[in-house]
Amino acid sequence: MRVFTETPRRVLALYAHPDDADIAAGGTLAAWAAQGVSVDLVIVCDGAKGSLDPATDVSRLRDQRSQELQSAAQLLGIREVQCLGIPDGEIANTNEFRERLVRLIRASTPDCVLGPDPTATFFGGVYVNHRDHRELGWALLDAAAPAAAMPLYYPNTGPAHQVNNMLLSGTHEPDVVIDITASIDAKVAAVLAHGSQVTDDPQWVRSAVMGRAEAAGREVGIRFGEAFRCVELAH
Repeated sequence: MRVFTETPRRVLALYAHPDDADIAAGGTLAAWAAQGVSVDLVIVCDGAKGSLDPATDVSRLRDQRSQELQSAAQLLGIREVQCLGIPDGEIANTNEFRERLVRLIRASTPDCVLGPDPTATFFGGVYVNHRDHRELGWALLDAAAPAAAMPLYYPNTGPAHQVNNMLLSGTHEPDVVIDITASIDAKVAAVLAHGSQVTDDPQWVRSAVMGRAEAAGREVGIRFGEAFRCVELAH
């Protein structure tokens, strides 16, 4: 395990649901944005199924989650966020979806791509990683390596672009930690901005987010961190 100290020029973060990026990588995105890194955030799903109440007004929840997404992005210092609007639970690693991701990568021209680790399925006996996370993770890997870098793949989606590395969150095999000590408060605020998803006890949320960041930081001797699996694509 090591501290990831490289500062990219451009970053593309792709996550499944409106709150995923903030939970998984909010501190990293905020830290980089504060350093002047160009950060593009793309959320794939509209979040309209994110409720346990069968009487939920789906249209209203979709609008609420869109507003929460925009508010959270602003708290992280991200100027623009895009939502692809795919219904929750319907991400599929198809040729059409990979083409959309290649188009996004080639348009953004990122040095670094962030997204979920698709190999992480079971978390102890208490949680199974959401199918959307796994499907997006595989599609993103396929899109970044090798498709986006090779001009004969999806030739109508723009010039080929080589991503330097990918940082995969929610992983069982972390090997780098990014220092988010200066941005932990922004991360907490961004997570709390998703009022439709978090508990009514903001102090509990704050403690949970900070506790996880403390545990990651402890691995490399820093106060707060976010852990990732780093995949080097450019050699």
